Amino acid sequence: MIWTIAQLERNTADGGVTVAHWRATKTAGDHSASSYGTVSFQPDPDSEGFVPFEDLTLEVVTGWVQEALDVEGIEAGLDANLELQANPVTASGLPW
Repeated sequence: MIWTIAQLERNTADGGVTVAHWRATKTAGDHSASSYGTVSFQPDPDSEGFVPFEDLTLEVVTGWVQEALDVEGIEAGLDANLELQANPVTASGLPW
């Protein structure tokens, strides 16, 4: 599963990240499934773990996002989507 951070929203006064927009993507053969969402944060610039905006890395923010989410549930959902793409249980179309 590949995690990306699409956008960050931050407080302009202290640079604390308030919202991270994320995407998780998984591929199997010719099929691809993805999930997109946001995670909100309440940064405290006085806390020991505070990271100023200019010092953030993809790895740091991805870690924050994954800590806030049910990563196993997201992966299970993507796996189910890939399984349905590979083995569809419904079809559409016209008989003529």
